Amino acid sequence: MQINTPFKISGLGRYLPDRIVKNSELETMCGIAEGWVEKHNGVRERRWVTHETNSFMGAQAAREALKEAGLEIGNIDLIINASGTAEQAIPDTAALIQRELGLGSSGIPCMSVHVTCLSFVVALDLCASLLSSGRYKNILVVTADIASVGVNIQEPESATLVGDAAAAVVVTRGEAGDGSMLEHALLRTYGDGAYHTAIMGGGSRRHPNNPLTRPEDNLFHMDGLAALKMVKRHVYSFLDELYPHLSHGLGDIDVVVPHQASRMGLLLLKRFGWQDEKILHTLEWLGNCVAASIPVTLYEGVHSGCIQRGDRVLLIGSGAGLSIGGLVLTY
Repeated sequence: MQINTPFKISGLGRYLPDRIVKNSELETMCGIAEGWVEKHNGVRERRWVTHETNSFMGAQAAREALKEAGLEIGNIDLIINASGTAEQAIPDTAALIQRELGLGSSGIPCMSVHVTCLSFVVALDLCASLLSSGRYKNILVVTADIASVGVNIQEPESATLVGDAAAAVVVTRGEAGDGSMLEHALLRTYGDGAYHTAIMGGGSRRHPNNPLTRPEDNLFHMDGLAALKMVKRHVYSFLDELYPHLSHGLGDIDVVVPHQASRMGLLLLKRFGWQDEKILHTLEWLGNCVAASIPVTLYEGVHSGCIQRGDRVLLIGSGAGLSIGGLVLTY
């Protein structure tokens, strides 16, 4: 879907926990063979929190993004939390990030966009509309995910895949003539796949105080094969609706920043004739960081020089729901 809205990512930030968890530790924890994790998931190591919270990690990333954008913290007029995991049920994590930034008495509006692994992508799409309306000038989008607390060692596929991380961006309309814009955006959700990826507990249906709630209800469950099959069923038509002929090649797309879903998920991208050298990877050393995967990989691309101003960049992924989402922007 074509949008062509003036839109600029003027600053990026990232926070990674200090603790590096190697495959050997998880292979022992899950009782699986040496070498299993890298062979099945393509991950060598990942970061897991020790003392960090979502709001702490998010605030750390936000401060770097603000510095890179050349803005004071008080210049922000909206804070969006775009995470797949929450620090607590209430209040909204965006308010906790605001407080962690020392803005607790500022009155700056805060809200969340929650589309699990696609939260960041959908938040950028929303930002384009909000900036275009003129209601906001400088929006801070923060994605901070802690997946390690919910791993289920009875499901090694997902338990050994996930990592913790945070990223943040400052989004503005940009200056006249700088060329930065959001060109295309699309989201599709297929609720028939809602339970392919789920945490059943934590809500009103299986509340922690409900005697019928089991401990495993509060852990992450993923049927990766079922989710992948469902994505394959819909992805070709989705890609061509997002951007012309995308299911048959990248065309004038310079760089792809995909959700680091899994080794098989990244291999799927090659079926569309996409050149591997244009696809950014962080899965090997960060794992699947839920919604933070795309922005931490975007950060890596910009700070490594793989993404330059004026490049046409594709952000693409899938998430629980089951949802498929993407956008094309001129960075």
